[in-house]
Amino acid sequence: MSRTITSGDLRADRRYAYAQGCLDEGNPDGAAEMAEQTLEIAPRFAPAWFLLGLAREARYAKGGQASDHHAALRAYANALDIDPEDAQGARLALVRIGAGDAITAISPGYVRALFDAYAPRFDRHLVEGLRYRGHALVAEALDAAAGPATPLGRVIDLGCGTGLVGAALAGRPAHLTGIDLSPGMLAEAGRRGCYHRLVEGELVAALAAEPAASADCVTAADVMIYVGDFSGMVSGSARVLRRGGRFAFTVQSHAGDGLILGADARYAHGDALVQETLAAAGLSREFAQPAVVRRENGADVPGRVIVARRR
Repeated sequence: MSRTITSGDLRADRRYAYAQGCLDEGNPDGAAEMAEQTLEIAPRFAPAWFLLGLAREARYAKGGQASDHHAALRAYANALDIDPEDAQGARLALVRIGAGDAITAISPGYVRALFDAYAPRFDRHLVEGLRYRGHALVAEALDAAAGPATPLGRVIDLGCGTGLVGAALAGRPAHLTGIDLSPGMLAEAGRRGCYHRLVEGELVAALAAEPAASADCVTAADVMIYVGDFSGMVSGSARVLRRGGRFAFTVQSHAGDGLILGADARYAHGDALVQETLAAAGLSREFAQPAVVRRENGADVPGRVIVARRR
């Protein structure tokens, strides 16, 4: 997904729009031709390189020509070279076609661009369309671990998005900090009025900036699906928690033990990996149960809701 919708040249932008239209209509040949014309005018326009990669990938899927596969690899690599923050999601695309490292495929730049564009319709689409309930699961798990309606003290909500967790906790925190990559999502969270403080930033870095042993609870609802190596987030959460403090979060799960990047472009963490990561950070699992965080394509997405406590 691109956060840049213009190349700065109207002629290139028109051809880019035609290329996108061709791809949307199932015409990868036309899309590739128009994307190449775009790049003749604006060779440093990363979204056009990404679109050319999509077109070549679609051609490869249709015809199986190795030249199309190689062309898709080159186009995605060029998009990433021009935009190292990867707003388009070139790393994900490269992994999808057999190149790159899955554990770093979902970049902070991609997540920021995705959710900035998603913010105005996020709640309606996720809650109503996908029956998302990660926020409710986290609140219910804290009820089960700490007792219903127990005050939660100082809470840090990681990946707070539009503030669904803040609303679900319903005033139980004495102080609530929301941290998110996306300024668009933070603006929506601010409108809810649930948070005492909102912080824009990458989650591990933002946790590192918080004082040690300064929080009673950390939450992360449906955040780990965008984090391959989540050990930094878990250890960072443990560092900011006081003794006995709780870390409540959800994961998308799978039948194995390790990490996988699924066809839905989301990470799923095996139970053994979650347990090992918690233990390494000095956290003891206090509550865990299977949970359906959302539905996709009419099917439940398997997951877990977990509360861990700092020893």
